[in-house]
Amino acid sequence: MNDMAVIVVGMADLKVAKHPDTLTTLGLGSCVGITLFDRAKKIGGMAHCMLPTYKGFEGQNKAKFVDSAVIELINQLVRIGATRTALVAKIAGGAHMFGRSQNSDMLKIGERNAAAGLAILRQLAIPVQANDTGGSHGRTIELDIDSGALRIKTVGAGEKFI
Repeated sequence: MNDMAVIVVGMADLKVAKHPDTLTTLGLGSCVGITLFDRAKKIGGMAHCMLPTYKGFEGQNKAKFVDSAVIELINQLVRIGATRTALVAKIAGGAHMFGRSQNSDMLKIGERNAAAGLAILRQLAIPVQANDTGGSHGRTIELDIDSGALRIKTVGAGEKFI
């Protein structure tokens, strides 16, 4: 009997899980999905982040912001048995969802989210194994806690594994 659960991570949310579960989040547009995975322990986590930085928003939901979500995800993963130095990351999303106006930084939220994700992971010395960010299409992602494979379904572009 397979006791695998598919755990859905909502917007501005984060979850951790152990094998044989799967983590998934739907509808990443300008949001980024960041996954952390410990291959040896088969423990993983996923965050669905809406904005790049927690600075200036202290006291709000940490999962909403890329920088604070990554730190919280690490803490929760270690709490359930992951080894901090074994964690590797994959990141997806960060699409440009607001038409052609490239001038305003406010409209470049997807690009800013992806950059913030890469910056905090670099700062925390967590290697980024794969990055599928940018473009102008929404994505759904699914992390296989057994293998660490990240399945990405992109609107109008099919699916791939990174």
